[in-house]
Amino acid sequence: MRRETAYKLAGRHHDHPVAGAGLEKQREIRFASLPPGQVTQAMRSLQTFRGLRVATGEHPLSLIVSYSVLEFSLEMVESALSEAGFHLDNALYWRLVRTFVYFCEETQRHNLGSPERLIKKSNEVYVTAYDHHLHGDHDDTPVEFREYK
Repeated sequence: MRRETAYKLAGRHHDHPVAGAGLEKQREIRFASLPPGQVTQAMRSLQTFRGLRVATGEHPLSLIVSYSVLEFSLEMVESALSEAGFHLDNALYWRLVRTFVYFCEETQRHNLGSPERLIKKSNEVYVTAYDHHLHGDHDDTPVEFREYK
């Protein structure tokens, strides 16, 4: 039975427009104040990536990047910037935000790559396992002793 059929039979309404919704991310990258001019250089560097959209942020030392989580992650973008010599803001707040976003995107990417669990058919696993094991009224007594008269 398909999941949609089971949900309809149970009276549940899970109308999700797209499987795996929330794939488009928009994140702010905050840069350190030194060296000067690195925000414009970083913007030019990031615009070379296909599938990555870059815009200036509200703060003068920030960029807004938009991407699909299937192609990029914030960790990939920021590590590429760090390897290219750009300096990110290392204030406690921005480190915490980065760590949280890294974890969330890594988890989402992992879950999208995992096969879907068949929650409604989980009993079939136990039925199959039960069929392969000895069950019922099993007598451990050897045959020669059972038929002894």
